[in-house]
Amino acid sequence: MPEALAGPERIEDWRNGGFALYVHWPFCASKCPYCDFNSHVVAQVDQGRWAKALAQEVHRVADLTGGRVLNSIFFGGGTPSLMAPRTVETILHAAKERWAWANDIEITLEANPGSSDEAAFDGFAQAGINRVSLGVQALDDQDLKRLGRLHSTEDALRAFHLARRCFDRVSFDLIYARQDQTLDAWRSELTRALDLAVDHLSLYQLTIEPETAFGARAAAGLLKGLPGEGLSADMYEMTNMLCGTAGYGGYEVSNYAISGAESRHNLVYWRYGDYAGVGPGAHGRLTVDGQKQATEAWSLPGRWMEAVASGSGDKTVLSLAPRDQFGEYLLMGLRVTEGVSLRRLTQMSADALDAQVISDLETLGLLWRRNDQMGVTDTGRLVLNSVVAKLLPG
Repeated sequence: MPEALAGPERIEDWRNGGFALYVHWPFCASKCPYCDFNSHVVAQVDQGRWAKALAQEVHRVADLTGGRVLNSIFFGGGTPSLMAPRTVETILHAAKERWAWANDIEITLEANPGSSDEAAFDGFAQAGINRVSLGVQALDDQDLKRLGRLHSTEDALRAFHLARRCFDRVSFDLIYARQDQTLDAWRSELTRALDLAVDHLSLYQLTIEPETAFGARAAAGLLKGLPGEGLSADMYEMTNMLCGTAGYGGYEVSNYAISGAESRHNLVYWRYGDYAGVGPGAHGRLTVDGQKQATEAWSLPGRWMEAVASGSGDKTVLSLAPRDQFGEYLLMGLRVTEGVSLRRLTQMSADALDAQVISDLETLGLLWRRNDQMGVTDTGRLVLNSVVAKLLPG
């Protein structure tokens, strides 16, 4: 049997997930000690120059993907709320010139409370932003300082209410399993967050990444008070319970929403659609002439600018083999409660699914199957990495 089926059905697999544009703004006012994203602190940014370069990259990628309908646009970073509204407008204009837009297109901008005021939010709304994701991170001043945040709880609440005046859809992030945080403290904080929330929350467990300030402190034994696995699991289970009771379904491992308010942009990732990534360090997945490609842009802002001037900001463009696509779709799709399509997996790599492994995981209560769909159970989510490792071929 061939490893993967050929023909239009596989070639157009990305249509099952949709098509999105990610724009990376690499600049921040300061570097948070837990952050491993591509972000840089600079004194001044030439907004006009950056608007032109980002628009140029949008045009370049659009030339490869003409005729598609764009389902979502996401401005991430870095701190995109440091962009001038005119810069956002220029990029959106470039996107609208080259792609058809879905009637209900979602256009999200990440914002930090410390760089957000009413004039900025109003400017972003006029530029075309229709959803804001606010990086609150904690509703506790001492923990905000520990996390390296420049804003206070009061600043965060002020920014949230200002955003609500300009946007119907406002999500915000919180980090839990923080240093010395108790289960009762997280219950109280999350309850307060749910009272504030509009329709969506992103709730992340603190992860210590090696290439961060927190990673260096942890390696030196200087990062005290982190919860053990048991307490972290208890916090996760309580998060699901409280959010569910409040009507916020946990549609992905770290994301909760009222039905219909899920992040359309992130669903493109998790459903393994195509997405163009422009800006320093941005990653993309694009199907060009029937071949799925992984793209990665140059990370350093100056080097990226030089590359764009030479014709392309991409550092690497790699063709993904069918088994690579199988693995990526499995890894992303099992994060969402809807799971993955067995038909799509088989079309990507016909002999990669191991029926016995699937059966064993079902018996253990870690996996479920319903018709064409397969996903992890609530118990399986607690050991998701292990489940995925079992399912990956080889």
